Amino acid sequence: MATTFGGPASRADQTLAWNMQLIGHHELTGFGGVGEGMAIQKTRDGRRILWLAHESAPKNFTALDVTDPRQPKQLVQTDLPHARVRSNSLDVVGDIMAVAYQTRDVNTPPAGFDLFDISTPESPTLITHFDAAGPHSRGVHCLWFVDGEYVHMASGAADFTPTHPNDDQFYRIIDVRQPSQPTEVGRWWYPGTRQGDSAAPPARMPAKFDTGFRVHNVNVYPERPDRAYIGYIDGGAVILDISNLAQPTLVSNWRYSPPFNGFCHTVLPLLSRDLLIVSDECVRDAGGDWPKLVRVVDARVETNLQPVAILPMPPYESFAQRGGRYGAHNLHENLPVETSWRSDTIVVGTFFNGGVRAYDVSNPYQPQEVAYYVPAAPRLAPSGAIQLNDVYIDDRGLVFTVDRHIGGVYVLEMTV
Repeated sequence: MATTFGGPASRADQTLAWNMQLIGHHELTGFGGVGEGMAIQKTRDGRRILWLAHESAPKNFTALDVTDPRQPKQLVQTDLPHARVRSNSLDVVGDIMAVAYQTRDVNTPPAGFDLFDISTPESPTLITHFDAAGPHSRGVHCLWFVDGEYVHMASGAADFTPTHPNDDQFYRIIDVRQPSQPTEVGRWWYPGTRQGDSAAPPARMPAKFDTGFRVHNVNVYPERPDRAYIGYIDGGAVILDISNLAQPTLVSNWRYSPPFNGFCHTVLPLLSRDLLIVSDECVRDAGGDWPKLVRVVDARVETNLQPVAILPMPPYESFAQRGGRYGAHNLHENLPVETSWRSDTIVVGTFFNGGVRAYDVSNPYQPQEVAYYVPAAPRLAPSGAIQLNDVYIDDRGLVFTVDRHIGGVYVLEMTV
């Protein structure tokens, strides 16, 4: 039965749950702040290893053995080279892991990404580093690596000078078929965001909400290898034709901010149904950039994207002042890999202090919430509430979700 929101049941020190049950938890030896990188490796000896990129220094990535999801076991936890870099994003294909590095300042190593051999999960071995540092580059914020051949990423570059400093990360495609020699094969940026463009710079959001015309997530699926689905932050949702990787071309751009407050995060296609699920990211505490939403978009005509619904969320007044951020963020992205659960009718996302939530979009015009789990505030939580940051559902249907600050990993069974 659903918990009633508002009143005592919505206190940050209490757990809220409906159709999700906690079966396992790991605090990551006190370094429980995890970013947007989650992937599961199936090893040759049959184990399942959950790889996690940390949200900030001092830790780089952690591996947990989740073969028994009720008793996760930490195998390895690595350190970053200095405090002014974060890993935040990673992906795994077979025994190779790609890890993104973004620095606070430009021209700072190790901005770029690493490839690791993780055939022995307890001893990850560096294969190579791809350098993305430059006079206007902070490196790579987020990457997508699911086919073992190409890394699709939000990145700066040494030869890219943005027209505005907030627009420093664009879409780059890196060929890693020879893992020791990664090579850029294509790139695309929002017209007008590079010095020297023939297009005028785009109209900006008000300064209070200006988070940049830059790439966040890029999703590419084997069912549509000629398309890249991109959350372009203040540039909205972008679909590119990448049939020629060397020359991506624009198919569609749906920009809904203004009137909304920007930060398009993820564009998740439900390909069998010609729908897109488009999430924002909340980036301010206490509802400072509300509303940050997840939208259902009709994509039957790619060049004329039409929003048809918004995923329902619990009341703003119950969560905005609960502590930290409240609003949309990451989605389970239906990764086309052996260890990922996939659904074109159930959408699962994280909402910071609103927990992890599942929605049935069988009727795209009337999506229905069908499950949620909101952990109680972790011990020593700096915001005073949970801040669930990302979610990954494995092929067993188990839901893995992580806290942005200190809470670590929560393992859930979902009954929908």
